[in-house]
Amino acid sequence: MSTPTAMPACLYIVATPIGNLTDMTPHAVDILKQVAIIACEDTRTSGKLLSHFGIDTKDKKSSKTDDTKAPATHNNLDDSEAVGKQKGHNKLWAYHEHNSAIQTPKIIEMIQQGHSVALISDAGTPLVSDPGYQLVQAAHAAGVIVSPIVGASAAIAALSVAGLPSDRFSFIGFLPAKTHGRQKQLSALTSRTETLIFYEAPHRIITSLEDMATIFGADRDVAFCRELTKTFETVRKSTLGDLVEFVKADDNQQRGEIVVVVAGVDAAQDTDDISIHDKLLQRLLEDLSVKKAAALASDITGVKKNALYQRLLELQAE
Repeated sequence: MSTPTAMPACLYIVATPIGNLTDMTPHAVDILKQVAIIACEDTRTSGKLLSHFGIDTKDKKSSKTDDTKAPATHNNLDDSEAVGKQKGHNKLWAYHEHNSAIQTPKIIEMIQQGHSVALISDAGTPLVSDPGYQLVQAAHAAGVIVSPIVGASAAIAALSVAGLPSDRFSFIGFLPAKTHGRQKQLSALTSRTETLIFYEAPHRIITSLEDMATIFGADRDVAFCRELTKTFETVRKSTLGDLVEFVKADDNQQRGEIVVVVAGVDAAQDTDDISIHDKLLQRLLEDLSVKKAAALASDITGVKKNALYQRLLELQAE
C-alpha cells in the first residue's frame, strides 16, 4: 500500500457567508484552521468571523510536532505550516487594493517556501467585486497552485431567485459613482440581450435605479435582492419603473447589501431604424435635456423611450 504524498503549498480562494453564518462550509473552516496565513480585506471584520468558528489568528508557541498525524493529503495540509506555530505569529494579514502591490510578492514568497495561504473577502466569494485579482494572477505566473473552496456568492444567489433567464448573464458589479460615468456605462449596455447583474451601495440605489429606468426603459423586468440570507431579506420581481417607486417609499429598502438583476433587452423587439426620427430628436435637443427629449419623443412617435434615449446620445456625440 502506497503512502500518500504531501500536497505542495498553495493559494486557497475561500468563500465565506454573505449573511447567514450557517452557510459556512466545513471544508472552508478546515482549510482556514490549517493554513499558515489568511489574507483578508479587513482584519477586524474577518477576525470576528474566524473567532465564531474557533479559528485562531494568533497561534501559541509550540515546540513540539505531533508525530501521530497522518501523512498530509489534499485534506490534510503539510506540517510545513510550522510558520503558523511560531510564538506571536499573526496568521491574519490585511490584503486590499491599497497594499496589494506590497503584500502580493510577500504572500507568493510564503507559498513558495512551503506555507499555504487562504484568501477571503469580507463576505462571499473573493474576487467577485472584491480585491484579489493581482494575487491570483501572480500565483499563476509563479507556478503556484490556486484552489477554490466554494461557497456563497451574492451575485449567483440573486440570479437564482430573480426569475430571469440564467442561461446567459453578465456580472457588471458596481456602477460608477458619478452620474455621467454611470449613465455612460448603462447606455453602453442597452443592447445587451443577456441578464445583467449589478451591485449597488445603499446611498446610490435610488439614483442608479432612476438612471436604469430612463436608459433601459421603465418597463424592463428587474429583480431587487437585498440582504440575501439575512433576517430582513428582500426579493422583489418588478419592472424598473415600479421598483423606483417601491424603493423610494420604503427607507428600509435603501439599506444593506443590494443586488439588482436586470433582464436583457428582448432580442425579438421592434428593431425598425429609429434614425427616421432624427430630425425630431435634433430639434428637441435644442431645448430639452436628453432625458426629457426621449420622453417627449416617445410620446410623439410611440417608439420605446430607451431606444430614443440611446439614439439621442449618439446624435449628441456627432
